[in-house]
Amino acid sequence: MTSSLVRLNPPTLWDATRNHHSQGTLIETGRLAVFSGQIAAQTHTDHIPASLREQTGIVCRNLMHCLDSVGASPGDIVSLRAYIVDWTPDKAAEVFEPLVAFLGDTMPAMTGVGVSALFSPELRIEIEMTVRVPDQG
Repeated sequence: MTSSLVRLNPPTLWDATRNHHSQGTLIETGRLAVFSGQIAAQTHTDHIPASLREQTGIVCRNLMHCLDSVGASPGDIVSLRAYIVDWTPDKAAEVFEPLVAFLGDTMPAMTGVGVSALFSPELRIEIEMTVRVPDQG
């Protein structure tokens, strides 16, 4: 039996669901997988697109590969932490459109952090992920 995740949105806090996430996630007993920040790196090429939207799409595909590696799905995501270079609110659609397409109806706890740079100058976004690993069997 897979332990459940309960999305937490206390009524005394602002409504995070308008931004497609929850304020927190209650994790019943079970195993967790913590994945390093995923970037717009791909196995078949060294090319990293300049577009934040394209990089976010690649990052989301990489996050899906991480989920697949432990038999999980977006519904098993506990939390995401995104680091975005030179963040301004006008860049929201470039990040959220591909991210929401990846998440579907799932609204994990999520934090976005504006940073001045990542480890390589062409990178514009990096996302860390914590996942509840479904029971096997």
